[in-house]
Amino acid sequence: MKQISILLFLILLYSCHQKEKEQTASFTTNSTSKTFEEKLSDAAISLVDPTIDYDPAYFSIAYPNGDIPKNKGVCTDVIIRTYRKLGIDLQKEVHEDMVANFPEYPNLEKWGMTKTDTNIDHRRVPNLEVFFERKGEKLAVSQNPSAYKTGEMVTWIINGKLPHIGIVTNKKSKDGKRNLIVHNVGGGQVLEDCLFEYKITGHYRYWK
Repeated sequence: MKQISILLFLILLYSCHQKEKEQTASFTTNSTSKTFEEKLSDAAISLVDPTIDYDPAYFSIAYPNGDIPKNKGVCTDVIIRTYRKLGIDLQKEVHEDMVANFPEYPNLEKWGMTKTDTNIDHRRVPNLEVFFERKGEKLAVSQNPSAYKTGEMVTWIINGKLPHIGIVTNKKSKDGKRNLIVHNVGGGQVLEDCLFEYKITGHYRYWK
């Protein structure tokens, strides 16, 4: 009986392994036919998890490819985690650009920082705005919802003081007029119709 149980366990394990391989192969095949911006959208949507705790605390993390605890995050972590799924480490890219161009970033006047910090620099919205403008493309801010395309990023200011960022997906609002956004403003990593909920301050594209 014990031998039969072990055999059944091994058969089940092999079956699960084969199913996982098939799913991975299917995902890879589907991904290769998609544009970069579509892959970004898929990656952002895959992060949706309303149980993520909004935690703006300072964390000491690894470098490169460092991340705070998986059950925690703020708006910038949505962006960082999205790009990481496509093999792009914004922690490393932002750090390297800041080392070479520190005066271009707002660290000194905003936070009194005189040198880079790989634990937090990439997790600050104003720094991401500078990076995306320098290395990507700064797009026009518009009240036309069709101006905001799949895979682009939007920044806002909430209540006149809180910078915020989210990523535009290919999913549509119920009325079909606006692309939904993946962001975290305190309710976890969620997919919402929030494009015009706050004052838009920036619109960016960073495709590779």
